[in-house]
Amino acid sequence: MKLSIIIPAYKQAKTIVEDLTSIQAVLNQIRYEYEMIVVNDGSPDKTFEKMQEFHENHASPKNRVKLLTYDKNQGKGYAVKYGMFKSVGDYIAFIDSGMDLNPNGLSLLLEHMEWYKADIVVGSKRHPASKVEYPLIRRIYSTGYQYFCKILFGLSVKDTQTGLKIFKKEVLQDVMPRLLIKAWAFDIEMLSVAHYLGYKRIFEAPIELRHTKFNTSVNRKVVFNMLWDTSAVFYRMHILHYYDDSNRSKWAVGCL
Repeated sequence: MKLSIIIPAYKQAKTIVEDLTSIQAVLNQIRYEYEMIVVNDGSPDKTFEKMQEFHENHASPKNRVKLLTYDKNQGKGYAVKYGMFKSVGDYIAFIDSGMDLNPNGLSLLLEHMEWYKADIVVGSKRHPASKVEYPLIRRIYSTGYQYFCKILFGLSVKDTQTGLKIFKKEVLQDVMPRLLIKAWAFDIEMLSVAHYLGYKRIFEAPIELRHTKFNTSVNRKVVFNMLWDTSAVFYRMHILHYYDDSNRSKWAVGCL
């Protein structure tokens, strides 16, 4: 059994070496073979140079770390998808860079995959065992968004947006070619399309989220874009039936 872990990075020159060192330390303790696929999402700073520094001076073993980059920023969803298309694992996961998420959560997600024979396991801020500092206004917006997603897609997951998730390879092979969103609602598109296709065994696992970059304000433009993109997923799913097998010829638009 092999795990592929995708780490998207954008303007993370200050933290990426520490990020990757911590993640690999966790991976070196698990019982699976693994590969780390680090994707520089067109960062204008020295993120890629720092990724190379990690690979040369800190990665151990080096052959389990792949570095990918491209020039133009495309969004986190695109970066994750780009890395996933290059992966070879039986389980395929992604974790955000930036030092907010404790990478030890990967071990818990893997255990949940086995315990529940899951199709997908998501790290959840709202799991009762999670350790999270989170501003009240963001809790309110997050709760509202999850109810919105439950109404639109029937998802019972309480947190779709935390940047730590793991999938069976066969689920992604079915879901990935259908996806279109590059940024704002990439997570909800992945989960809702998987659920729509019959992958119902979606479970939540606890995480530890360190309060390093949150602020109490909410960017209204981001909120609007999230709601717009999420509504577009619903429209494609239930009005256009874009995600259905009968539209396979159109999916190339969403492929890399």
